[in-house]
Amino acid sequence: MAQPLQRLACRHVPAWMLVCAALALAATCGPDGAARTGAPATAPAAAPAASPGVATDAPAAPTGQTAVAAASASGTPAAFAQGDDGRGPTPVATPGAAGVESSAAVAAPTPADRISLPAHETVVALHSPTPTPAPATPVPTSTPAPGGAPSIAGCPFFPADNPWNQDISALPVDANSANYIASIGTSGNGFLHADFGGGGAYGIPYIVVPATQPLTPINFTAYGDESDPGPYPVPLDAPVEGGGVGDAHVLAVQQGACKLYEMFDAHPNGGSWDAGSGAIFDLRSNALRPDSWTSADAAGLPILAGLVRYDEVQAGAINHALRFTVGRVQRAWVHPATHYGTSTDVNTPPYGAKLRLKSTFDISVYHGQARVVLEALRRYGMIVADQGTSWYITGAADPRWDDDDLNQLKSVPGAAFEVVQLGPIIRP
Repeated sequence: MAQPLQRLACRHVPAWMLVCAALALAATCGPDGAARTGAPATAPAAAPAASPGVATDAPAAPTGQTAVAAASASGTPAAFAQGDDGRGPTPVATPGAAGVESSAAVAAPTPADRISLPAHETVVALHSPTPTPAPATPVPTSTPAPGGAPSIAGCPFFPADNPWNQDISALPVDANSANYIASIGTSGNGFLHADFGGGGAYGIPYIVVPATQPLTPINFTAYGDESDPGPYPVPLDAPVEGGGVGDAHVLAVQQGACKLYEMFDAHPNGGSWDAGSGAIFDLRSNALRPDSWTSADAAGLPILAGLVRYDEVQAGAINHALRFTVGRVQRAWVHPATHYGTSTDVNTPPYGAKLRLKSTFDISVYHGQARVVLEALRRYGMIVADQGTSWYITGAADPRWDDDDLNQLKSVPGAAFEVVQLGPIIRP
């Protein structure tokens, strides 16, 4: 793309934000999100406005980690932070230089109240929320068994050795885990949150289409140079996240071909789709996107692979890692992610970092749907996939979720997690 852009799409807005909107975005509704802990609601994004930034210095890199320089396939990679929870404008840091990190001592993380925003980047303001209809019930996947490979629509959900399907319960803890966890804790209320439920109103919908599904043209409106070209076998009546407000993701799995098609900021327009970006994943392959490329998700990852899906939970086992958001993301990534955030603070996690629930955390007091989620977090963990309110895990939109059951997750503190040892840290 011509130059880096800031992507801050707003989907869910906590309940207190409704009051702020009614008061014409009073001064108490600042972008730091300090008091934003209520139930989410959808909100449209306003037109972006340029905002100057304030430069900050990045602390030294943690001992024992390696950074690998990587150039964008297009020569001009895009830097953006895709919001997934309606936190409002998120300041971003001035991009740091590429290169290999030193072995200096780890510095303690600092609040991100003032981090730099390049003059050419923009933030998105929030308007009053608009209710959206609940999506249709998704097509069930195959009934999983504990430890079995996940599948969908008769297709494997990536090979058994794929990073999403890896058992990380015995992996060593990363040397910088404590600082990463502290950094994540600067956003949100410090506790886990199921970003799905509400009778199907919250979460990301998906559909399964037949092998004979007609192709639909795709017009990319923002990140076409990092998108897989259309047409896609996605019908124009496919469910859109948030009813088209916010991130507006569209996810579709094609039977037979076993391909996953995902779009960001997608809207039907006549006989075609307009989309900010799009990505195609072969569910039988471990192939990653090109380094520095995004996808329909900020990190360059597949979205559907990390969703909590009702049929898996109902069957008693989630056999893959989960997708979750954090408030600030480092300008770096580790595979399987391929894109980067904006913070130059090396104590903020890079995209692709994996966290797991500590084995010492007692989950015996939890039951039902929440218990199944926690067991998956202990064995498969969760992957930093997007920028939004910290500790929000993402699930499929489904009217069958039990909100009272899922609310148990709100008592799980972020301190109960640890970052497993990262692979090479790659920088743009």
